Amino acid sequence: MVSTKDSQSISPRSNELFNNQWTLYQKILNNNYMGHREIYDVLHEFLITNFQKPFKMLELGCGDATFTAKALLDTSIASYTGIDLSKAALEIANVNIASIQCSKSFTEGDFSELVPKLVKTQQDSFDVILISFALHHLLLEQKDDIIAQLFSLLTSNGVFILIDVVRKPEEDRETYIRRYLDEVKKSWYLVTSEEYLMVENHISLNDFPETQQSLDSIGQKHNFNRFECLYYDPLDTTQLLCFHR
Repeated sequence: MVSTKDSQSISPRSNELFNNQWTLYQKILNNNYMGHREIYDVLHEFLITNFQKPFKMLELGCGDATFTAKALLDTSIASYTGIDLSKAALEIANVNIASIQCSKSFTEGDFSELVPKLVKTQQDSFDVILISFALHHLLLEQKDDIIAQLFSLLTSNGVFILIDVVRKPEEDRETYIRRYLDEVKKSWYLVTSEEYLMVENHISLNDFPETQQSLDSIGQKHNFNRFECLYYDPLDTTQLLCFHR
């Protein structure tokens, strides 16, 4: 059974903003500008190899779950829970995940606020928790707090999978953002000047990437047993990281 909780109506202005961002988002995905195809191929293989028995997944900041649905094909997924701020995105995620044979639920809300509630109620635990291109919107202290709480939401052999932008060890935030935006200008050929400004504005205001070493240290601090990098892109901007409980 599929449920969508805590949903609210979307104002015309917010709907227009979503539509503008959605058009750009689809262009980025369709042209594989952020390497989603390669990343989610690796995720698919990881799930097939490591979870041969039925497993439960929680995805935080799931968006429309387009690539997650592809990664879950032919896996042993038994239950999928998606959380996202956008009601419109969740409605599309509902459709995308429909082809996956498992129980499904979707909740509208900020995962940084909902995770503590999940921990407090302890009604469920998950074999896999996935955050894709969302954790970098939080500051370091907030990332630390969320990762600490995810540990208690995982089963004894569970894994937290993080797909996200990651700085080089020698880079500060400003250097990373400058390098990333330079690559956007060079390689995102079909992005218009207006769309580039949207990307630049979003990244400059909302992106706070960490180094791999910093993320590993957070995992060790909160008792994760093992940390590994399964994928990093050729430009060394994005990684797929696993925190094993």
